[in-house]
Amino acid sequence: MTMTKYELAVVISAKLDDDARTDALEKVKELVVRYGGEITNIDEWGKRRLAYEIQKMREGYYYFIQFDAASDTPAEIERRIRIMEPVIRYLCVKQDA
Repeated sequence: MTMTKYELAVVISAKLDDDARTDALEKVKELVVRYGGEITNIDEWGKRRLAYEIQKMREGYYYFIQFDAASDTPAEIERRIRIMEPVIRYLCVKQDA
């Protein structure tokens, strides 16, 4: 099975305290691993202003998780992330080789 490189961008609510935010990030990382993804890098951009207001919030914490996985993995991860309360936005994209 060939592995493809993906990048998962996650924006976590700025209303959370540090522990809850770390917790949410850990859960996202666990999802990637649980569905066969292999995390290669995590870029933490910290607190940034959102392009537009989401759920009455103007800021969020940005994380970019690079991982290698099979082609069906991102859909599975997105299905789980969609229902996570602390995650206000996410996007999984395939990276060019």
